Amino acid sequence: MEAQILQFLNTTYNVPFSSVEAVTNEMYRCHSSNGTFFARITNYKTYEEQLAEVQWTTYLFNQGIRVPEVIPSVQDSLVSTLVLNEEEKSVVLWRAAAGIHLPRAKWNQAVFRTLGQQIGRMHRVGQAYLHSEATALIPHWYDNDEYDFLKYIPAEERAIRDIAKDVIKLVRKLPKDEANYGIIHGDLWLENILADGDSALTMIDWQDCERHYYVYDLAVPIYSALEFSFAGGQNLMDYKRLITKAITDGYKEEHPLSAEMSRQLPLFLRLKELFEYNLMHMYWNHEELSEEQVRILNLYRSKIEFMHT
Repeated sequence: MEAQILQFLNTTYNVPFSSVEAVTNEMYRCHSSNGTFFARITNYKTYEEQLAEVQWTTYLFNQGIRVPEVIPSVQDSLVSTLVLNEEEKSVVLWRAAAGIHLPRAKWNQAVFRTLGQQIGRMHRVGQAYLHSEATALIPHWYDNDEYDFLKYIPAEERAIRDIAKDVIKLVRKLPKDEANYGIIHGDLWLENILADGDSALTMIDWQDCERHYYVYDLAVPIYSALEFSFAGGQNLMDYKRLITKAITDGYKEEHPLSAEMSRQLPLFLRLKELFEYNLMHMYWNHEELSEEQVRILNLYRSKIEFMHT
């Protein structure tokens, strides 16, 4: 299959590729004398939805936001089509972004402040793009099936379902305007951020971009840090307070963040927790759960119930 992909890339793009290796079942690292590239080959979304995504990130790239550069085909298309194993898939090619995934202990206040600046800059320059016809296929968050908590969380989990209903209701009631609602990354886990020299940050993996409250792009990295990047050495609540202040201070240097939306951060952290719990019900095989999956489900269930008390 790699040979077929290599041949396709060499005939479709003006880049001389020498080899291709699978990173995941849809991402491929592509080697060339011109550097390293990554190709995404998937039908996770429609051709039109993927085109809307890469048109958006290309706009950001051209505005100086640190996102991966999309490489157009020889026909000047940002999304190409490949038939692989008798299945039509869309192909997007990026130049590899500079930087590395920071070790846990490196996620300090200074880095979070820089990240807040980067997110704020992205939201600010993106406001002009909201009036473009190209945004039509970028969905609102509430149209995303992965937020349909009551569809996937089992009926017997009544307490969790009641919490989910309350959280969605509260978020849906928040006022929306161009200062607080627009196109966001939507999945800014710390694994989706690369650091070059511990200072310049690049945001990668944009396939979950959506229209949402801007504050959600702040809630996700805070949530991610508390879940996976807290390195110890201090109190967890102190760490949460410090990184929250750092990321919001950085953000406000580039884009307004009202006192009201700042107060809603805990609500969006609850939304993120429920979102992750819902994904487990959507994508895990509950007929064959491993002991580790059962442990994680029980942990999340307890955390959601505790956070709502």
